[in-house]
Amino acid sequence: MVTPPRKQAAERAVRALRAAPVPAALIVLVALSGVVLGRVYADPLPARLMAGAAAGSVLVSVAARRLPSWLVAPLSVAALTGWTLLSLRLAAAHAALPGGLGEVAADAARNAIPRLLTAMIPVEPAPDTVLVPVVAAWLAGLTAAEVALRAGRVLLGYLPPALLYAGALYVVGPNADPAIGPTVLFAAVAAAGLATPGRRDGPAPDPVAGLSPAVRAAVRLRLVAASAAGLAVVVALAALLAPVVAAQVDERPVDPRRYVEPPRVESLDENPLIRISGWALNPDQRLLDVRTVAGAGDGGSPRIRLAVLSDYDGVTWRVGATYRNAGRILPTAEPAPDAATDEVRQEITVGDLTGRLLPAVPTPREVTGARVAYDPATGTLIRPEGLAPGLRYEVSSVRERPDANLLPTANVPAGDEVARVLRVADGAPEPVRRLATQLAESNGAPYARADAIAAFLAEHYRVTADAPSGHAYPNLAFFLFGPRNGGGQRGTSEQFAAAFAVLGRLAGLPTRVVVGFEPKGDGPVRAADAYAWPEVLFDGVGWVPFDPMPRPDSEPRPVEEDFRPQPEDPPPSEVPAPTEEPSATPPAAAPAPGRSERGLGTPVLVGGGAGGLLLVVGAVLAMLVAMRRRLTRSRLDAGDPGERVAGAWRELTDALRLAGHPVGPDLAAAEVAERARRTLAEARAARPGEGAANGDPDGAAVDELAGLLNQAGFAPGSVTPEQAERAARLSAGFADALRSARSRWRQVLWAVHPGPLRWRR
Repeated sequence: MVTPPRKQAAERAVRALRAAPVPAALIVLVALSGVVLGRVYADPLPARLMAGAAAGSVLVSVAARRLPSWLVAPLSVAALTGWTLLSLRLAAAHAALPGGLGEVAADAARNAIPRLLTAMIPVEPAPDTVLVPVVAAWLAGLTAAEVALRAGRVLLGYLPPALLYAGALYVVGPNADPAIGPTVLFAAVAAAGLATPGRRDGPAPDPVAGLSPAVRAAVRLRLVAASAAGLAVVVALAALLAPVVAAQVDERPVDPRRYVEPPRVESLDENPLIRISGWALNPDQRLLDVRTVAGAGDGGSPRIRLAVLSDYDGVTWRVGATYRNAGRILPTAEPAPDAATDEVRQEITVGDLTGRLLPAVPTPREVTGARVAYDPATGTLIRPEGLAPGLRYEVSSVRERPDANLLPTANVPAGDEVARVLRVADGAPEPVRRLATQLAESNGAPYARADAIAAFLAEHYRVTADAPSGHAYPNLAFFLFGPRNGGGQRGTSEQFAAAFAVLGRLAGLPTRVVVGFEPKGDGPVRAADAYAWPEVLFDGVGWVPFDPMPRPDSEPRPVEEDFRPQPEDPPPSEVPAPTEEPSATPPAAAPAPGRSERGLGTPVLVGGGAGGLLLVVGAVLAMLVAMRRRLTRSRLDAGDPGERVAGAWRELTDALRLAGHPVGPDLAAAEVAERARRTLAEARAARPGEGAANGDPDGAAVDELAGLLNQAGFAPGSVTPEQAERAARLSAGFADALRSARSRWRQVLWAVHPGPLRWRR
């Protein structure tokens, strides 16, 4: 009997519909990985490319089902190559990268993984940031389709999409919100694919048909038992793993980017301030060529920033940046509320400028023509491959102009957020400290202090191109107070900017140094245009540049007219306290009369030996207790108030270590205080019968001690003796409370533990 063509077409359509659910489920599962990963990208392009890779890989396997299995892989790899090249071309066009497709593909193949893990969030779609996701999606789809469709193992075929999905979650890490919706959809699609019946040409045969009733019953009983055992195993695993999984719901995911080192720079790029003197000696060297495409009409030619230096250790100023690979669009930072902004677009061509730092008008928002890495904290740009003569790029920046009317009354921020730009390195010369104190005492407001420092430097010092490079404490002291006939009191913008920044920090101002260029207009930017200037951070205004340079036609006044560093009066000689005379050793007791001359008996020897051992142990324990108390007294009573506060803090950290909760040196004071509160609460909870006694420290007391430590560290000399005594009481109260929450045996061991005597302090 011949089947009509229309009926054959209908049967083929029905078979196709029955076979479609599993391939469709595989495509959706792989594409969901792109949805999850796309949350850290700045554009949906990667998610679309991964969805295309999922559809292409599965459809190639479906179309080649009737071909030999060894032929599917070459066909799929050929299709993968074509889709990958198309994806790289689309990504290169999106990122506006120069170069041909071959060059772009080779660069992406070499650097795809490190650039993906060091890219700034949100990640700009580029060839090197989409290559790995597209290839991984295609391979997952190919493997899943071959296992699920050709081998008929649908559940096992879900493994590659599940691994890809887990990898996408791991790469995203804590940089996006939890992917609850995609995860629920992933589970639903997987369940639907399993629940949909596969294609069958007829009813499934009964596996026990043709067997005797007894054998049939035994087989079915065995099947039921195996099913029950499998269900029991699944339930047991769920019961065991559910608490572990539930406990991880609120945990912060691990960020894989912390295991990958971001791009690094050379020493000259870490401290470009030392290049100012060299450029000053070669003023005609052509470093850049600048052409302003848009903006900068009203404010004149804008300054071009090369680097921001925020860290100073008393020897060198450093950028201290953490660079992340960025795309064409850079993260935006909100300007100050009342600041006027204008967009500046410049085309810059590199000449003789070397290194990796990429010049741009602050603050850059978009860079085309060069691959860059960016540090959002400082706004510094680098080109990881390094600068090369003839490199041309275009940068769009948003230039801020703070409202000058707000500056006289503006305050400066404080706290951990700005501790980096308030830190004063140890070893500041005493004349420099006294000069900063003099300028700060006569000018109360922060802006008045900053303006007074700039005016003092501009009125008393001279600019010379042949001044030696250097901005360490000794160099700055010589620049400020050295004899004029010996080379002192003159320098380049390096010394002026560094001296302003150090004096500002000593006066309580958050400062930093910026290195850049001050061109006269469009055209060549020469070494003579290189310039360093200081900036001060004000609340509600932002970073404000200051100009401490003297006017070209001004004659500097002698520093001695306004400040003369006087030596301090030497402290009176201290007479050492007399030492106590050691007590005389008592004479040995005479033997008792009637004592036998034959020697001591065994019981007497054993008792005497045990007693002597107890005496030795007691003496050692007493010595440990005395040494511990002496250490505590030296920490809490000796030194200036700042040192006593630091000693109180060491008493607190030693108590935590004795309680089995040591703290690392990388934790901030606030983090240590949080851990101390948690440790004390846990210790009290473990001994519910031991209630908190009156006067025991609470969270506010520990936070107060952390605040005193920050005050001693960031504002030396400001801690009063009363505050030092308060810190001693707080630390002693915390240690006593933590010790009293332990068992009596551990309390005794606490008092004689030798650890604090040998731990580094």
